[in-house]
Amino acid sequence: MEISFADESIRALCAQTKRATQTLGAESAKKLQRRMTEMFNAETVSELVAGRPHPLKGTRAGTFALDLHGGQRLLFKPTLQPPPTKDDGGIDWASVTKITITELGDYHD
Repeated sequence: MEISFADESIRALCAQTKRATQTLGAESAKKLQRRMTEMFNAETVSELVAGRPHPLKGTRAGTFALDLHGGQRLLFKPTLQPPPTKDDGGIDWASVTKITITELGDYHD
């Protein structure tokens, strides 16, 4: 997949293990690096299997999450807007090949 970042601080967390460890903790930083590798190796979102991949609902509809450690998640959206959709109007994640990482951390706070 093609991966972009919502801003420079998110890009830095994804690219710099030391910064991710300081911000997210050692376990989440390790899992972040694994998730990044998995995303780069996948062609579409539907190919992701690790990290309990799941679309979010409610105010976060249109966003997809991957678990890191504890309550921390990696969140992303389709880069292309409007995204490809299924007949029911939901996002067709099997057709999403470009994503933008929008958030890292625990959004449950």
